Amino acid sequence: MKDYIVRATAAGAQIRAFAATTGNLVEMARDRHNLSPVASAALGRLLTGGVMMGSMMKNDTDVLTLQVQCGGPIGGLTVTADSLGNVKGYVVHPEVMLPAKNGKLDVGGALGPGFLNVIKDMGLKEPYSGQTMLQTGEIAEDLTYYFATSEQVPSSVGLGVLLDRENTVQCAGGFIVQVMPFVEDETLDRLEQNIQKITSVTEMLDHGHTPEQMLEQVLDGLHLEVTDTLPAHFYCNCSKARIEKAIISIGAKEIQAMIDDGEDIEVKCHFCNSAYQFTIEELQEILKKSR
Repeated sequence: MKDYIVRATAAGAQIRAFAATTGNLVEMARDRHNLSPVASAALGRLLTGGVMMGSMMKNDTDVLTLQVQCGGPIGGLTVTADSLGNVKGYVVHPEVMLPAKNGKLDVGGALGPGFLNVIKDMGLKEPYSGQTMLQTGEIAEDLTYYFATSEQVPSSVGLGVLLDRENTVQCAGGFIVQVMPFVEDETLDRLEQNIQKITSVTEMLDHGHTPEQMLEQVLDGLHLEVTDTLPAHFYCNCSKARIEKAIISIGAKEIQAMIDDGEDIEVKCHFCNSAYQFTIEELQEILKKSR
């Protein structure tokens, strides 16, 4: 199944909803960063939440950043997404290993206590920034809490990543359902009943549910209307030219020190782990530009 996002409304626009299948992009992240199983689950959930939240933004140039600063062994996670279904991200310690908890990957234990930062750069003078404490470290609950406290939008977030026996990504995806301020009590009651019946996102995905079918289950009896769909991709816009600008930004003194070492350098992109080589001659040209 190709990765894509569904945007929808229900109950006569009293509810707005998003759902996505992200197995391919999460597997690409796992492969690029050589993620451990628990890191795959943690980053996969944040990538899935991020790509759906990115699709909530209006302009092509808008950028969303989700940053988890935490005290657990994973060290932290960062994801960025745009409004076009592109997302990328990385983990500070991709190799982290933890024993299973209740038969499941212990994402909460990997993150530990910490904060979730949500930054939206929408081309204004200052980006919007919201911060909440991690509630469980399971990510879906933390995003639910963020929406309720920072954006005052009651929401239900479900995220899941399922790995196979080779620890590659079998399926991944999730949903975000939000109620509008004018929601009727009857609609809210039905939504809560539906959500209580759901076993888990991974179970729905493992049974072959599409994003549309996930929303049909979550919004059963509430007149779901799919408004549009868009493809989702793990995409990084890094390039040798962008890395060169980053090297220039560290200053002439540091660049000269690299040249004095007398060896070519390799610079890796945090987000996609792509490696870029720079020879001594190229560093000398960069040094001229930095002055």
